[in-house]
Amino acid sequence: MRRERVLIMGAAGRDFHNFNVCFRDVPTVRVVAFTATQIPFITERRYPPSLAGKLYPRGIPIHDESRLRELIARLRVDRVIFSYSDISHGEIMHRASLVLACGADFSLLGPASTMLKSRKPVISVCAVRTGCGKSQVSRYLCGIVRSEGLTPVVVRHPMPYGNLSRKGVERFGRFEDLSLHHCTIEEREEYEPLLQYGAVVYGGVDYGKILQQAEKEGDVLIWDGGNNDFPFFAPDLEIVLVDPLRAGHETEFFPGEVNLRRASIVVINKINAVPRIVCDRMEESVRTVNPAATIVRTESLVRLSEQDAVTGRRVLVIEDGPSITHGGLASGAGYAAAVRFGAGDIVDPRPYAVGTLEETYRAYPHIRRVLPAMGYSETQMEDLRRTIDETPCDIIISATPFDLRRLFTPSKPVVRAYYDINEEHGEPLKKIVLQFLSGISH
Repeated sequence: MRRERVLIMGAAGRDFHNFNVCFRDVPTVRVVAFTATQIPFITERRYPPSLAGKLYPRGIPIHDESRLRELIARLRVDRVIFSYSDISHGEIMHRASLVLACGADFSLLGPASTMLKSRKPVISVCAVRTGCGKSQVSRYLCGIVRSEGLTPVVVRHPMPYGNLSRKGVERFGRFEDLSLHHCTIEEREEYEPLLQYGAVVYGGVDYGKILQQAEKEGDVLIWDGGNNDFPFFAPDLEIVLVDPLRAGHETEFFPGEVNLRRASIVVINKINAVPRIVCDRMEESVRTVNPAATIVRTESLVRLSEQDAVTGRRVLVIEDGPSITHGGLASGAGYAAAVRFGAGDIVDPRPYAVGTLEETYRAYPHIRRVLPAMGYSETQMEDLRRTIDETPCDIIISATPFDLRRLFTPSKPVVRAYYDINEEHGEPLKKIVLQFLSGISH
């Protein structure tokens, strides 16, 4: 019998998980290729045989999404599976229209088809867009779980940007593990703050095996989502963040709207950054889509390691990379801190960008006077260092969640920006989580 020929459109994460769960051992389907986008330096690789399984002894090629039309024709593709996140509804339908015009079917795989069931309780933290503040909430949850005498283990949405054959299961229990697994800057941004908080973190590619190992260590698993994707593990408590700085986006991006409609708890974060009426309108929008959800509001508070150090100084602001690039934010916590703590001048780094950083600004023209912490390869990390050195400033505000000084020594002093959530009166989120945990035997 002829095997259905499938191509999976992805961005080095959800695509591999969908393959592993839905296609890897299915003899009636042949996945002929992956395509990749959003993240630099992840194309023209192969999904290795060690992960692809016995039906794919040569692995599966990964091509740039720009070749989609050619690949559908050359590889005689029957069906295209769309498998990445943080894309507007309009953009996903443009891709669907291209696929259909080329003669292939276009499909989406939903939570029921792709979520793995854990033997341990799972709390998921997801969002409607990249940059809503998921990491702050995940850290907050770790503290709540520990307060009940339980051990949390965080499982992070995949970021497999290096040698895939070495990234099946990655465990991070200490800072040295970041170098052991050759982590990119984006990976460090996600893992390092959790390690500082004393959490054990898992990531990688094969989430079936990751789940088995995480269950051995944790009483409660915390799914720390990436972009605005829905969880890989079936959650017992589903928390979703919305961002009042991007009001309206909660129903305009895929699969963020899926998360919003599924959520048991919706967190309106960053309420201190907008007038109250904006949050009130967002709450009305949420209730229209998901009237059963419990809605709570949190502040996202920024502090500096040395707040007096920036007053009156020329400041270079470095922000979290994904939030500023495909997350669509023009600036972030670092810029807000520079303004709040009286920087004399926020230096525009764009004229001084070199190499791949110059390309980043061209690809994302919405970015304002901030430098996204890009570092998906050693070359890009070096371009980041050179751009920092070339930018004329007195001091750096680094709002990227990892410590730049673990990678290189910047030529100017660094003040770090930290941000944490602060609950509204009565701590309703904490009360809900504690009630959930009360049903777990120690």
